[in-house]
Amino acid sequence: MSSPAEILKAHANQLGFMACRVAKAEFLEEEAPRLDAWLGNGFQGSMAYMNNHHDKRLDPRLLVPGAKSVITLAYNYFPEKDEAEDDHPKMAKYAYGMDYHRVVKDKLFELMHLLQADLGQIGGRCFVDSAPVMERAWAKRSGLGWVGKHGLILRKGEGSFFFLAELIVDMAFTVDQPVMDHCGTCTKCIDACPTQAIIAPEVVDANKCISHLTIELKGAMDDAFQGQLKDWVFGCDICQDVCPWNSHSKPHDEPDFMPGKWTEMDLKDWTSMSKEAFDRVFDQHPLKRTGYDGLMRNLKVNGFKA
Repeated sequence: MSSPAEILKAHANQLGFMACRVAKAEFLEEEAPRLDAWLGNGFQGSMAYMNNHHDKRLDPRLLVPGAKSVITLAYNYFPEKDEAEDDHPKMAKYAYGMDYHRVVKDKLFELMHLLQADLGQIGGRCFVDSAPVMERAWAKRSGLGWVGKHGLILRKGEGSFFFLAELIVDMAFTVDQPVMDHCGTCTKCIDACPTQAIIAPEVVDANKCISHLTIELKGAMDDAFQGQLKDWVFGCDICQDVCPWNSHSKPHDEPDFMPGKWTEMDLKDWTSMSKEAFDRVFDQHPLKRTGYDGLMRNLKVNGFKA
């Protein structure tokens, strides 16, 4: 007879998740001082929401009363083709298709329903980058991967091009063990960052990070970044692209993540785009987070002109 953990992982695999691991729901004692130091240094940039719900961010039992397990899952988004072309507006690979929040969360809800059908009453919540959950800390604790020097979770033989998602539930599943760090002395991600945003292993200053600047930052961008964004207008993949572990990444087979009509646009289409065209082309797309004004700003900072 299969154990609850085996049933959980079998269902996760059937739903297309590339990995599923479990950690005990408890206070993140090791991570607490690191979070405090990161916030204290102002490395959250314009993401003021990172200062909110501090206690819940460190203890999932405050976020989900009665929580016993934090289930972390990985969902592949590595594309068949790299659409980032020189001298052309670039988007991070995770944004090639539909907004991942909806796609992955639907699968989490389905996983929860399957678990309830097989294991009885299970209470909990589903999370996909939408609440104060320290997802990388839980991924590390559960052994889903290790934290690379760029601050992202890496998996041996698979790399880092995947989304993280969590189920925080009131059932005690058998926990998994952390894995070794396999970065060694490699510093390719740190060396490749054009804005020197990775100021130390696993420490990223969002004030300098191209992903933060092109997505989260609202309003004007500091003139110091003129010509420093390397044609990225939404997110950035530089630290991942140079990582040796990502040479092992394999293309996903998720239809909703297939590239949209934006791949057919030439430079003029980008720079002369109207608000109406933006809303039409990027409907249900991650770029909506930056918004039309943000995209126009990012194009201008990169030197793209109509």
